[in-house]
Amino acid sequence: MRSVGRWLIPLSLLLFLALQLVRPELKDPPVTAELQAPPEVRQILRNSCYNCHSNETKLSWFDRVVPAYWLVTHDVTEARKHINFSEIAALPAAKQKATLFEAINRIQLGAMPLPSYKRMHPGAVVTDGQLAVLRAYLKLSAATAAPAAPAPESGKWIPSVGEPRKVQPALNGIAFPADYKNWQAISSTERFDDRTIRAVLGNPIAMEAIASNHINPWPDGTMLAKVAWAQRSDGEGLVRAGAFLQVAFMIRDSKAYASTKGWGWARWHGIDLKPYGADAGFASECVNCHMPLRHNDYVFTMPILFKTGRG
Repeated sequence: MRSVGRWLIPLSLLLFLALQLVRPELKDPPVTAELQAPPEVRQILRNSCYNCHSNETKLSWFDRVVPAYWLVTHDVTEARKHINFSEIAALPAAKQKATLFEAINRIQLGAMPLPSYKRMHPGAVVTDGQLAVLRAYLKLSAATAAPAAPAPESGKWIPSVGEPRKVQPALNGIAFPADYKNWQAISSTERFDDRTIRAVLGNPIAMEAIASNHINPWPDGTMLAKVAWAQRSDGEGLVRAGAFLQVAFMIRDSKAYASTKGWGWARWHGIDLKPYGADAGFASECVNCHMPLRHNDYVFTMPILFKTGRG
């Protein structure tokens, strides 16, 4: 045993040193289109986000040691695919705002920076004050954008009757749920980054799940719709629905959609109901956005529940 012990330490050291030579390359491409924002906003993002979500990654000494280096390389590569602040300005303005909203939402939910990253890099934690600065910037950029014109179709949003409208299926094959206008309202929400108001609707299976408090997880067959309109002020302090923008769906089938967390994702844009995305891979965007809500079965807007009883 003593003989084995004498050799074990040197062999382990040699193995550790040999592993340091196995280093996948982590490139830092040129910064081509960095986010254009006030200095205080960029400083917060640079301090807390840029090491993973930009082309200016700066690794700490302990991040450079294998096997930690392998994990860091993977995380940075994946992070840049989702949000890259060195290239974000090349996106259309609306897409930039939506991407930044997603980032701020993840910070607010505690999902970003990653908890494991914050443990090793406590200086990357975003404080409540810094989060308020980010939210104020995004809200201001939305307020200065041109207001959406009212649209006559918003007044026709009523339960459907007669022949269902023919709509192209989503790029992942999901058919358009033509009867969604007849579903019941679950809740409502808004987004300050693009000045939209949204109604969340549920099909009969969803409503039965709510009534029986069976919503985590939701049962197979559940269908949730989120309908978005541009906000329109009536000049008297009230906000009403303006132009119809999109309708998005979450369809629960734990087997059919196992690869996307048990939900089928689909979205149609505009009054012509154009399917969203460049290809079927668009669903990964939806999953990534909803990932911080995995403890709620990936659902952001929870139903408004009422307790009833005698008394």
